[in-house]
Amino acid sequence: MIFEQVRTGGCLSYIVGCEESCAAAIIDPESSLIDKYLAFANHHGLQFHYAIDTHTHADHFSGSLALSRKLGLPIVMHRESPAPFVTMHVDDGEMIALGTLRIEVLHTPGHTIDSMTLKVDGRLFTGDTLLIGGTGRTDLPTGNADALYDSLFGKLLKLDADLEVCPAHDYQGRTTSRLGTEVESNPRLQKKERAAFVELMRTLDLDAPKHLTEALRTNRSGGKTVSQLLAEATEKVPFMSMAEVRRRVQTRDNDLLLLDVREKEAFDTGHLPGAVHLPRGQLELRVNTMLPDPRQRIVVYCELGLVSTLAAATLKDMGFDRAVALDGGATAWREAGFELETS
Repeated sequence: MIFEQVRTGGCLSYIVGCEESCAAAIIDPESSLIDKYLAFANHHGLQFHYAIDTHTHADHFSGSLALSRKLGLPIVMHRESPAPFVTMHVDDGEMIALGTLRIEVLHTPGHTIDSMTLKVDGRLFTGDTLLIGGTGRTDLPTGNADALYDSLFGKLLKLDADLEVCPAHDYQGRTTSRLGTEVESNPRLQKKERAAFVELMRTLDLDAPKHLTEALRTNRSGGKTVSQLLAEATEKVPFMSMAEVRRRVQTRDNDLLLLDVREKEAFDTGHLPGAVHLPRGQLELRVNTMLPDPRQRIVVYCELGLVSTLAAATLKDMGFDRAVALDGGATAWREAGFELETS
């Protein structure tokens, strides 16, 4: 079996493939790694056939939908998944054919109701059900400590001790483990009685994942993340450096209009010399009166350079072909010691 683990921070995703047919699947793809997956497949002559999520992730952004749109891949999840874009639902005891390989599906709820473990060629892709030295948490939406106990002690831990455990997360730089090793040394698995295990999970008192709300929203609905919106806007918009803008301000370049899209208080406190104020929230509604000439060369800026990128992309969509974004923002301009005006 072709096997590649791909790490970003504590998130682990996997490329598995059939050596004979070069058919491959991506397990728990992360949205920021799409190009890396494609480069690996191209280098090794692989053809992706599936994007598989072991569960609905709450702490990172799944890349399955992006891969599906880019390559036409089926998206595989357990039948309990709420995501409307899943094209292949699977359940306990079923298999996914990948060339000569067979990926066995084990429904292992507990971390989430749709959690599943995938068994293929001596490896267990456990998602967040079983981690190295730990287990998935059960205090997030659809989590259930009793269900996790059953999934672990009633199913996974009864499998061959030599199976290699490949989890979806590890924040200590570890890669894989053996199931037998986890049975012997994983602290949470030493709570062999249901009541003790459930009490342990109930009292973990863990911090909420950093991107919980956005991750659940996008992974459940297929909506776009803020990072995706910014990436798409960046692909549409040229940028102009602060040094170049300052040079043009000093030479009184009448062909250039500086557009400040911050709120009024920020604009009044200090803005680039000669800038016109049009808050981002009012851009579409006031653009025809404030910016009547779509041929005008416009440099859009905000406080940090993010909102201005989105605003410049919106102007592009509305026909302002010469709209560009300042490479940076008012904060960087101020820190560079460049001149500001106040209202």
